[in-house]
Amino acid sequence: MSRTAGFARRLGLADAVAIGLGSMLGAGVFSVFAPAAGAAGPGLLIGLALAAVAAFCNATSSAQLAAVHPVAGGTYAYGRAELGAWWGYVAGWCFVIGKIASCAAMALTFAAYAAPGHERLVAALAVAALVTVNLFGVTRTALVTKILVVVVLVALAVVVAAGSSAPARGDVVGARALEAGAFGILQSAGLLFFAFAGYARIATMGEEVRDPARTIPRAIVFALGGAVVVYAAIAVTALRALGSDALAASAAPLADVVAAAGWEAAEPVVRIGAACAALGALLALITGLGRTSLAMAREGDLPRFFERIHEGSRVPRRAEIAVGIVVIALVVTIDLRGAIGFSSFGVLLYYLVANLAALRQRPAVRRYPRALQVAGAVLCAVLAVTLPWQAVAGGAAVVAVGVALRAVRLVLERRAI
Repeated sequence: MSRTAGFARRLGLADAVAIGLGSMLGAGVFSVFAPAAGAAGPGLLIGLALAAVAAFCNATSSAQLAAVHPVAGGTYAYGRAELGAWWGYVAGWCFVIGKIASCAAMALTFAAYAAPGHERLVAALAVAALVTVNLFGVTRTALVTKILVVVVLVALAVVVAAGSSAPARGDVVGARALEAGAFGILQSAGLLFFAFAGYARIATMGEEVRDPARTIPRAIVFALGGAVVVYAAIAVTALRALGSDALAASAAPLADVVAAAGWEAAEPVVRIGAACAALGALLALITGLGRTSLAMAREGDLPRFFERIHEGSRVPRRAEIAVGIVVIALVVTIDLRGAIGFSSFGVLLYYLVANLAALRQRPAVRRYPRALQVAGAVLCAVLAVTLPWQAVAGGAAVVAVGVALRAVRLVLERRAI
């Protein structure tokens, strides 16, 4: 192992877009529409539109920052550079806790589709297998992600085709769209944001992308645009085929869409697609978590043990193994729907810092209007506090613990001088 070895810039635009899509077209598209419909009812599409707007604002901020700071760590690094060490730390801590919860949710979703009745064991084995894939290098990660994205898109195309042929059981846009009220729609947007947040994986790999100032901004926008189109098609199809009440009550909504159309023979295709989607998202999440942990370890915000990069594979093996161990521990206890809310809370705070950091940048490096960063920051704050109260309370408590840990460390370091 070498402490001074750096990453190799091996990823092109197609690789970066695939990793972003692999993160966004993950378990969220197969699981998040049910709780979101439970919050917004027939107003689900309004919640989806708000989540997409927030994601676009956040994506442009991330792209603008990544072009100037093409280093590992994403908003942890951007916050430190533009706002100060404390801001960067809060962003990094929120990312790590939020995305570890996402990893557990992805692993459990994979197991629920692939091996019903044996979810926890299979989820743990899936985490161990994908950590192993990552340990052999990022080019293998990108190749596996591309394959998984293709499989997922085929499965989703089957869902849309089946749902379009099913008898209409619900209105896509109708007079009941606002019956859940503003709070319910905002809560659904916060939950749906869980499914959009994958484009951050591109930014966290800033030291492994060729021509990062050009590649990263383009990859983020392309990946997000593709995800918005897919999510809109799935949301419209599910609402039409099931109606908002049945959608909210469903444990496997996309499988139920296929069944409602009488396409029971296609259900295995949806299950395989869901399993591959979860694996693709989990693979990219582990990659991003490893890089953010590495960046935090470089600055002393995590133990410096994790800043090592393996000379052969050029990946932060110690950090990724640690992430895998923590996720495996979580999958034996975590609740899927609770994990979605907890993850959304952490990631929304992460992007709040990203928007504030981009707002602080000089005019010479600005790529997008400041209004987008203001809108992104406001939406992140509003959506975070309107999530289910359990997610807000739990997330706030864990963030407070992280802040306290850093404060204690700084005090001890000053006393040791």
